[in-house]
Amino acid sequence: MNSGIDLQGSFIQTLQDFGLSAGLAKTIWLPLPMLLMIIGATVGVLVVVWLERKISAAAQQRIGPEYAGPLGVLQPVADGIKLVFKEDVIPAKADPWLFTIGPVLVVVPVFLSYLIVPFGQNLVITDLNVGIFIWISLSSIAPIGLLMSGYASNNKYALLGGLRAAAQSISYEIPLALSVLAIAMMSNSLSTVDIVNQQSGYGILGWNIWRQPVGFIIFWIAALAECERLPFDLPEAEEELVAGYQTEYSGMKFALFYLGSYVNLVLSALVFAVLYLGGWEFFVPLDRLADWLGVAQTTPWLQVLTAALGIIMTLGKAYFLVFIAILLRWTVPRVRIDQLLDLGWKFLLPVSLANLLITAALKLSFPMAFGG
Repeated sequence: MNSGIDLQGSFIQTLQDFGLSAGLAKTIWLPLPMLLMIIGATVGVLVVVWLERKISAAAQQRIGPEYAGPLGVLQPVADGIKLVFKEDVIPAKADPWLFTIGPVLVVVPVFLSYLIVPFGQNLVITDLNVGIFIWISLSSIAPIGLLMSGYASNNKYALLGGLRAAAQSISYEIPLALSVLAIAMMSNSLSTVDIVNQQSGYGILGWNIWRQPVGFIIFWIAALAECERLPFDLPEAEEELVAGYQTEYSGMKFALFYLGSYVNLVLSALVFAVLYLGGWEFFVPLDRLADWLGVAQTTPWLQVLTAALGIIMTLGKAYFLVFIAILLRWTVPRVRIDQLLDLGWKFLLPVSLANLLITAALKLSFPMAFGG
């Protein structure tokens, strides 16, 4: 219906209007996307931490945080400040370099993945034509950091936690990639923007969730396993491994694991919204709604309303999925390691492979409906 907001072009043009040269304006723009991404992801994590505490409290019929700020909204900030000032302890026989690099390897790839998430029309930091491939590649790095942390801790429980994390990630990475490949096949693209555009035009009826009912279930199960959320939190299983690979960590290094887990949960929900729930698309096609009301699509207030509604829809869908993930934590028991591996290798892998083959057949048979 409209070209949306050109964030980069508008920013550079504004600086040029103040008298700056085009080269200097572009130089000022370059670090801003990364800064915006870090701030946005961190704020998103603070919101999720607060939501998790409140929803968990409601599930257990208790109040939850309420003293730090109105309704306890400042409690995640207080937690972060406490972790920053806690003593950073490295075990005497641990490998100090691997012990330090491990948490960094867990967090940095997750933050980088936010670069390819579109929050609205043209509101994406980098529209790569291999965006989904980049996300899957970056998500494969985190288990290396977890295994490295467990090995470097010189602790058998931490090592077991790291090994479990690596086994779990490998088991669920393949079904997740196959379910995403079916979406890419229907969209004829690996770009997150193209995937959302492919779902536009028919409102909620055009979303991929209707054409990939098996794929979205596989994706969500695999995403929860990748985020190590219950019932798949085996790498840190506190009753068995006393926090697993995190056993020897404290202070900011522990905070990085904590941060990475929640950032990854929000990222997975955003990617799910982009792949299966139409991304920034509203429930009804806004261009047709504007035509019915007799409003021109180039009307400025309509352009602004459409852009704002796109951001709200993307975040609303993502946080609804986060709400589902938090509820699952309090309703589903933890699986055993053999059950987890059986589910990944004996069920999700063959089903995701069959789903991909069926999608290919449907694409050839019904090209109008399946992106031929």
